[in-house]
Amino acid sequence: MLDLRPNCEYCDKDLPPEAADAMICTYECTFCADCVGTHLKNVCPNCGGGFERRPIRPQAALRPGAGLGHDPASTTRVHLRRGRDEIQTFCEAHAATPPGER
Repeated sequence: MLDLRPNCEYCDKDLPPEAADAMICTYECTFCADCVGTHLKNVCPNCGGGFERRPIRPQAALRPGAGLGHDPASTTRVHLRRGRDEIQTFCEAHAATPPGER
């Protein structure tokens, strides 16, 4: 099940489960669309992969055992493990290579 993290790891913006601007990589690293485009250049600073929009989990249980009531979003905030200067250098070094070719 997808871990719906509550914040952007770069700017710490709140990203509730219904946030349309939440972006994730294949490891579920979570960032807001603004940081992905402006600071990260579509390069995950943790794994080097690209980003996709995070799906929105239905609030209601449209099927038994599904929805936010059954599988709630995480409340554990996640923050960057590296400094912003190192992240900028890493992202710039890989931005010209499409995610599928990294």
